[in-house]
Amino acid sequence: MVQLTGNTLTINEVKKVIFDKEKVEISSDSMKKVIQSHQAVERIVKEEKVVYGITTGFGKFSDVYINAENVEELQLNLIHSHACGVGDPFPEIVSRAMLLLRANALSKGFSGVRPIIIETLVRFINSNIHPVIPQQGSLGASGDLAPLSHLALALMGEGEVFYKGKRMDVQEALKQESITPVTLQAKEGLALINGTQAMTAMGVIAFIEAESLAKQSELIASITMEALQGIIDAFDEDVHVARGYQQQVDVAGRIRKYLSDSKLITKQGEQRVQDAYSLRCIPQVHGASWQALDYVKEKLEIEINAATDNPLIFNDGSKIISGGNFHGQPIALAMDFMKIAIAELANISERRIERLVNPQLNDLPGFLSPEPGLQSGAMIMQYAAASLVSENKTLAHPASVDSIPSSANQEDHVSMGTIAARHAYQILQNSRRVLAIEFICAMQGAEFRGIDKMASLTREFYNKGREIVPSIVKDRIFSKDIEALASWLNENKL
Repeated sequence: MVQLTGNTLTINEVKKVIFDKEKVEISSDSMKKVIQSHQAVERIVKEEKVVYGITTGFGKFSDVYINAENVEELQLNLIHSHACGVGDPFPEIVSRAMLLLRANALSKGFSGVRPIIIETLVRFINSNIHPVIPQQGSLGASGDLAPLSHLALALMGEGEVFYKGKRMDVQEALKQESITPVTLQAKEGLALINGTQAMTAMGVIAFIEAESLAKQSELIASITMEALQGIIDAFDEDVHVARGYQQQVDVAGRIRKYLSDSKLITKQGEQRVQDAYSLRCIPQVHGASWQALDYVKEKLEIEINAATDNPLIFNDGSKIISGGNFHGQPIALAMDFMKIAIAELANISERRIERLVNPQLNDLPGFLSPEPGLQSGAMIMQYAAASLVSENKTLAHPASVDSIPSSANQEDHVSMGTIAARHAYQILQNSRRVLAIEFICAMQGAEFRGIDKMASLTREFYNKGREIVPSIVKDRIFSKDIEALASWLNENKL
């Protein structure tokens, strides 16, 4: 059971809830804060105070006062009008993460919602009911308004959800789980949609998968080292300590561990003095990507415990401040950084693929073909990898440098963080396929050298890979192999 306090959620706990379907509960101390915060909202409405989003309109309409008898209609209209998401829905795991992160943020007790709102979010999570949330339509400031409005719709008994492997009307799923839809009261609609949970949820899922892929990339690169009889000296600890980046030192150390008992790697001067950069600089390039991922993790772990709606209620309602914590700039920059980090893992992988298949760069059969000339072997797999890394370069353009004013120029700078997170996830999928191609080529190259000469750890990984993709003894439809191995890499996270 993962207990939400609003302050202590970790990425590891997010993993447990999202992938292992661990149950969630709200801490009793947090619920006390939630109740106190809601009581402050009730006083504001009763005393007819002018407070943004509680007794006023939204955005450019923030100066329009709303009478007490209309505050519920105000919240309903807010969700209906803001549910403007378009395009394909987020993956179901992202929708699940959005529920979790919104529940955690509201549990901080700064948002003024009733306990039933958070309890309903938790019931959705524990019942595996996941709102269908379109991916496109968020500017990433004023929060992820459009995506989170679709999440709020589901709590209200409107829209669609994913439930038991099917996409269905939310009412059908709620009926099966005996969940009563909520009727939003003052502040609650705004509290649900003023936040960064779409970009952060997408970012957390992308990070979890990227972290695993980065680890897998080192094992795959190690098999490539064996297939190309790479020079191990470049991974000597002294070389990397001399530079001073711990992540670089760590990558070199893991490669040395993976290849410790290999009979296929060489020493400098035995066959050549130096390897090409795509082999020799694995610690430097992969290590730099790890530096970026460490930065991303730090920002995500702050954001998943952040109060990101507006206004925020402090001191039992004696201090209510309209601010801008919904602005997604910290996550937008982190996602753009992660895009580049992942793209570079694929970039250098594609160069290793070229070294594996190009007969002018090695002494292996041309394109790793069983019958060069008659059969093309891995020739076009390199094409596919080149295409994917080229697409990544377009996707890696930073979304955060763009901004389009909205709400009659009241919201005149936005983050585009959700676009950055979505593109990071697309780059991740492309990069996993590139690394799957390198894995296929590396296995084939190592097979030519002699499986019995491989290191014990790389041979173990090779054997697992061969269960998915058999040896290339004849040309076949390699698209199926690439997709199968990419899926296996995703399902078997390190």
